[in-house]
Amino acid sequence: MGRTITEKVIETHLVSGRFIPGDEIGIRIDQTLTQDATGTMAYLQFESLNIPRVKTELSVSYIDHNTVQIGFENADDHRYLQSIAQKYGIYLSRPGNGICHQVHLERFGKPAKTLIGADSHTPTAGALGTLAFGAGGLDVALAMAGEPFYFTCPYVIRIVLTGKLPPWVSAKDIVLKVLDLFTTKGNVGCVFEYGGKGTAGLSVPERATIANMGAECGVTTSIFPSDEMTALFLKAQQREMDWVEIKADPDASYHRIVEINLSELAPLTARPHSPDNISTVRDMGEIEVNQVCIGSCTNSSYRDLATVATILRGKAVHPGVSLVVAPGSRQVLENLLRDGYLADLIAAGARLAENACGFCIGNSQSPRGKAVSLRTSNRNFPGRSGTRDADVYLVSPETAAAAAVTGRFTDPRDLGIPYPEIRMPKRFHIDDRMIIKPEDKPTTVEIYRGPNIGPPPKSDPLPETIAGVVTIKIGDNITTDHIIPAGRRMKYRSNIPKYAEFVFELPDKSFPERAKKARDEGKHNIIVAGLSYGQGSSREHAAICPMFLGVRAVIARSFERIHAANLINFGIVPLTFKEEGDYNRLEQGDSLEIPDIKRMIEEDGKITVKNLSQGTSFEVVCNLSARQKKILPAGGLLNLQKRDYI
Repeated sequence: MGRTITEKVIETHLVSGRFIPGDEIGIRIDQTLTQDATGTMAYLQFESLNIPRVKTELSVSYIDHNTVQIGFENADDHRYLQSIAQKYGIYLSRPGNGICHQVHLERFGKPAKTLIGADSHTPTAGALGTLAFGAGGLDVALAMAGEPFYFTCPYVIRIVLTGKLPPWVSAKDIVLKVLDLFTTKGNVGCVFEYGGKGTAGLSVPERATIANMGAECGVTTSIFPSDEMTALFLKAQQREMDWVEIKADPDASYHRIVEINLSELAPLTARPHSPDNISTVRDMGEIEVNQVCIGSCTNSSYRDLATVATILRGKAVHPGVSLVVAPGSRQVLENLLRDGYLADLIAAGARLAENACGFCIGNSQSPRGKAVSLRTSNRNFPGRSGTRDADVYLVSPETAAAAAVTGRFTDPRDLGIPYPEIRMPKRFHIDDRMIIKPEDKPTTVEIYRGPNIGPPPKSDPLPETIAGVVTIKIGDNITTDHIIPAGRRMKYRSNIPKYAEFVFELPDKSFPERAKKARDEGKHNIIVAGLSYGQGSSREHAAICPMFLGVRAVIARSFERIHAANLINFGIVPLTFKEEGDYNRLEQGDSLEIPDIKRMIEEDGKITVKNLSQGTSFEVVCNLSARQKKILPAGGLLNLQKRDYI
């Protein structure tokens, strides 16, 4: 039997287990990346392991999230990250050099290698044939220490792309179609592996857009073959020596095969407030648009922005629209400048933002109240833009540019102009001076710690019995943005006591106060949730901050992969309802008791939850690997791992 691309890369990196979908496996990690919103905690955790130097082939620290420096906190943290990188053998991409996924694609990603990053969109590197995973910062810290990365061996879904994209339909429309087919739920434990003749015609930046938003489907990762298109991209980046071919065998076996005919696609949009709420642009009618934001790790490549610039050439942005353009990297910006496209953008009235995440994470360019904002980013969760009542639509760069000109939702095919034909540079202008190499003499480096940096909070071992209160009951599709907000609050990411004050700020501002009260009274806090709990960002603070507030268990209808792993890593028990109706019977404020939880986890026993308020009981399930059955009783992975290092 032939093998898939996924099988080939995993099997060459296996440390424990076998390629049996559904079983836990451990693989060797070649590369890691962090960004500044998650990186500070990851490096604090790495420091606590007392490892003198990273053990990966390559580790890169990117500063791309908190670059709008209001207050001292972000600048202090950036200095901490630079000193950590120099001391421990990590490359540092300075503020302004670009978004981690775009820069990693350009300068570091390699076919057939493994990569984990403390960011859920790390699978963007799958465009190069890299097996790339989003993970919590603690998993990244352990990978830097030379430990395997453990995850559930995936089921591989082959997505066969046939036909050819029509004019005005682009890669963003392909991945929005994927979201239309698969939705944001029910894909945990799967990999999207792309193939087919339609795939062969897509450039690496186009593939990156598609791999990037696989994260919104909840899959483990997405991957493309490494082929002639990959070789062309790496040659343009002056990295042709990094190319190797990797493709699936013709007789490879898949869990499922789905075909998408590119010739039949039309411009699409994801309506508020979920990436899988899909409609054609034409069906939206002529909705007035107030803001257009073009950029993010999904659509900020040279090709994307050159296309937008060509559409805007000789035109002006509509008076009712604020147009923001954020190039994905300094390389993209400089090449746009050299080729004249930047002049077109500026002449049309675009507001040029920094080469950073910016508007995508809600730390800048928030729209006005009740605005309609069209964005080329990957998430449109409620409030993520920084404006709670804004309606955010996800669109392609072509659709975004059309709205910027007309002031309303417009199918770009209706602009009445020829579709831009962008000729990609055979060689990009390369300038890596904003990437700092690690210090050759690490003993001379002193770690800088500002007042906003604190040690990782400690978690107590799991108690024999969890006895507490349902501190909050929430519904389906709760994202990590709901649990712990990004944007202006993210500057406290290294100060857990402060950051914890904003847990569940969006759905229920009073949660931290209730949780602290219960914790201080000696009660455990329990979260009750619906389907797909923990969607979105890999932000492990969505587990660390609740842990700090005394949360010991989350009972949900289902969990997303990265968040479930983060909960376990920080000593919070993820439990799923055995019977669907039990969720409906629970009320916020109910007193619950989960007797013998520690023993039941260790012995695979039946876990019963007693509802003392209602005088009832129900069963829950805790699906753990043998390794995780050791982590939870210890109170978390750091507690367990430090015993081996100290």
